[in-house]
Amino acid sequence: MTGYYGCRTSDFETETTERRKIMARINECILYRDFLHGEILEKMAELMNARPEELPAKKTLYYECVNGLVELAGMYGFEGNLWHNYLTLLLVNHENAFSTASEIRGAIQGSINELAMNDFEIFKELYEFDLKVFDQIYGSSCGEILENYKNTESGSKMFNSRIRDRICDMSRTLAQAGSTGEFMADMVQFYKDFGVGKLGLHKAFRVEHDENDQVVIAPITRIAHVKLDDLVGYEIPKKQLIDNTEAFVKGRKANNCLLFGDAGTGKSSSIKGILNQYYDQGLRIIEIYKHQFKDLNDVIAQIKNRNYKFIIYMDDLSFEEFEIEYKYLKAVIEGGLEKKPDNILIYATSNRRHLVRERSSDKLEIMDDDDLHSSDTVQEKLSLVYRFGVRIYFGKPGKKEFQNIVRELAKRYGVNMPEEKLMLEANKWELSHGGMTGRTAQQFIDYLLGLEMNE
Repeated sequence: MTGYYGCRTSDFETETTERRKIMARINECILYRDFLHGEILEKMAELMNARPEELPAKKTLYYECVNGLVELAGMYGFEGNLWHNYLTLLLVNHENAFSTASEIRGAIQGSINELAMNDFEIFKELYEFDLKVFDQIYGSSCGEILENYKNTESGSKMFNSRIRDRICDMSRTLAQAGSTGEFMADMVQFYKDFGVGKLGLHKAFRVEHDENDQVVIAPITRIAHVKLDDLVGYEIPKKQLIDNTEAFVKGRKANNCLLFGDAGTGKSSSIKGILNQYYDQGLRIIEIYKHQFKDLNDVIAQIKNRNYKFIIYMDDLSFEEFEIEYKYLKAVIEGGLEKKPDNILIYATSNRRHLVRERSSDKLEIMDDDDLHSSDTVQEKLSLVYRFGVRIYFGKPGKKEFQNIVRELAKRYGVNMPEEKLMLEANKWELSHGGMTGRTAQQFIDYLLGLEMNE
């Protein structure tokens, strides 16, 4: 006897019984609940839980699940088995007592392992579910397509290729796990190697507000893959920055750091290089702007108990006399009652040595009608910069250093031009493009590369 869409009724009823058991067990998850993008799992669970006679009326629900999986694939750049990719996305993004304890440190001891094993047993059953069952029920080929999905070449809107590939690889690893213990060991290793949730999977973040005006740490998905070696010259400043950051990452004492000096000398590029160099050792960067300093306490509250090292990064930081935001920053760095967490440092870049605008009267300590204690005013302005224990100067290169930067960049990018002409054109360029800086040299090389492409 056959049932819906040609399925043997006895086989179909057996499969339905298994699906109902899976559905019941989904509700028994202890640690892994309330997922981001969990609506697809809920809909799939409803399909798995349906009786044979109920399934024809749920055809629309099935296609909603198919649509959801394909849209996620477009958003995150997934390919292969989209059902497995989706389940893996749920697991690697879920921050709970077990996953956050496992990040960076790996396997942990305690009763929580038994609770995690319960949830992983349920998820292992979900990985074993074959979407092609619905092809038989609804007479479609969607299940076959979803299990062998080929994505477009446009890439991911939410993940860079490194994260996307790791999740796709992990989905294949989990699908091949021979036991729940092996499944759990694979997840623990992933958490140890790459972390969990947005803070684990991403390098850099910005501060935003959600629809309820709550402070949100949002991932930055497009980051220039700058290396410190890409910055030609500045060996002493780079060494100072590396020494301080390496001490921080390795759990030793380190200082807040101010990179100051002339514009276009590589201060911001050095910060990007530090991030890329130490990301695999648990370093993360959160970029925050001057007008967001009131959110600093909320940001710190969200990250102070995580197993990562966080640099709160302020680019091109400076204050005019009428701006009082620097007072908030002073209190956060040092001065408040609560001790700054050991896993957080402040790094800033600025064109100003002392961050706050200074006047000649400050230096000469000349009193004016509105200031009875000019020396106190000077100390107030300097008190912020003194909270940065490491201050690194990036100055404009001299002519020989500038020409060396141009020479090295030309070699790196394959610019084919006689050296004498290259130097002549570089000198002409810098005269009308901001002077002799690393930024000017890079812009000059980009200009030459653009000319070559148009020839």
